[in-house]
Amino acid sequence: MHLQQFPRFHYPPSVIGAMTMPRRHTISVTLPPHGGEGLLGLPGEKPKGIVLFAHGSGSSRLSPRNTMVAAALQQAGLATLLFDLLTDAEAAERSNVFDIPLLAERLDLAAGWVVDAAATRDLPLGFFGASTGAAAALVAAAGRPDVGAVVSRGGRPDLAGDALTQVKAPTLLIVGGADPVVLDLNRQVQRLMRCECRLEVVPGATHLFEEPGALEAVVALARIWFETHLVPTEVVR
Repeated sequence: MHLQQFPRFHYPPSVIGAMTMPRRHTISVTLPPHGGEGLLGLPGEKPKGIVLFAHGSGSSRLSPRNTMVAAALQQAGLATLLFDLLTDAEAAERSNVFDIPLLAERLDLAAGWVVDAAATRDLPLGFFGASTGAAAALVAAAGRPDVGAVVSRGGRPDLAGDALTQVKAPTLLIVGGADPVVLDLNRQVQRLMRCECRLEVVPGATHLFEEPGALEAVVALARIWFETHLVPTEVVR
């Protein structure tokens, strides 16, 4: 597949403005199974859908990168949920960080909470995963037909194993052009997946997308993907 280059998006002003407009608000929620805190971000109007974030190793619900993506999605009319997949004690055990079935189970439990909560009930559901969280998002999506879209940022979707062929939700893989090992793994994953799967390369970006403009590229790509695949198209009468 020919890789599309990001500059065609030119960092839309509407996306950049998402980080400055004050309409959105965030509330703390308690999630199963251990009563961990989650940050439920809500747009100013009725949400069109909700995106759950699965962070990677060494990160948390307070990840500045995921927070930036969440802000843009809220501005686009989507609710977001940032939360920790592991307790502090669990995260201290390094093996748990790579226990993809465990991480996927926690994401699935959070998704179950979302579909039952009054503020988010019946909303179209999407997953955004980074690093190992991307594998957890794909494993969880494989078992949930209600997941409408998945986005991976600098992810390790290869760790999802056999679940890759079971994912039906349209999946976007975003990888830095200067992250060659992860880029090769994502190319292999794209060939394995049977659902709609697109690979986008951000030129010059390394694994954490710390270069100028790199994270803005992720924001724009993720927002467009969720708006395209998660938000229902209004019927023109």
